[in-house]
Amino acid sequence: MRRICVFCGSNAGHDPRYRAAAEQLGGMLAERSIELVYGGGNVGLMGAIADSCLAAGGTVIGVIPEALVGKEVAGRHVDHRALTRLEVVDSMHTRKARMAGLSDGFIALPGGFGTFEEFCEILTWGQLGFHAKPVGLLNVNHFYDPLLALFDHAVREGFLREQNRAMALAETDIGRLLDAMSTYRAEPVSKWLKEERQL
Repeated sequence: MRRICVFCGSNAGHDPRYRAAAEQLGGMLAERSIELVYGGGNVGLMGAIADSCLAAGGTVIGVIPEALVGKEVAGRHVDHRALTRLEVVDSMHTRKARMAGLSDGFIALPGGFGTFEEFCEILTWGQLGFHAKPVGLLNVNHFYDPLLALFDHAVREGFLREQNRAMALAETDIGRLLDAMSTYRAEPVSKWLKEERQL
């Protein structure tokens, strides 16, 4: 994986472990020579991961809609250092498509509605065969346990296939998550679509 897109909150959350995990992830991406693609802001967990990646000598590419440039204080980070590259786009839809196109994998840190939506949409794109890239949750302090339980509930109730549920990689440890993503191989969509027609 040459680049990983990280979805995360524009807030830092109440628990300091969330920011610490964002900083650790940013540093580890730089250490592994993996470029960071993210939402372009310098507030909350977005700012924390970009700052730590830049401080460790990493490459950071921000993608932000023009309407959010002021709100998310785009562009300036550690010691007023600029991002490696900041792309200002016309809409949230363009932002998501651009981030997906730039990236070889995706990780969600804790966040709110926007983070949930980005994570679930990129999973859906994988389910439909629009990409075969790994998608992971960094389950800091078990933040995502309720969401993972919902995915399991959807399997039991017949709304989600086991093969698709398995696409959502989840780890509490950053190194284990990156290792799982590096060995991930997507199951061909045609296989499970054929099985579905045969039921």
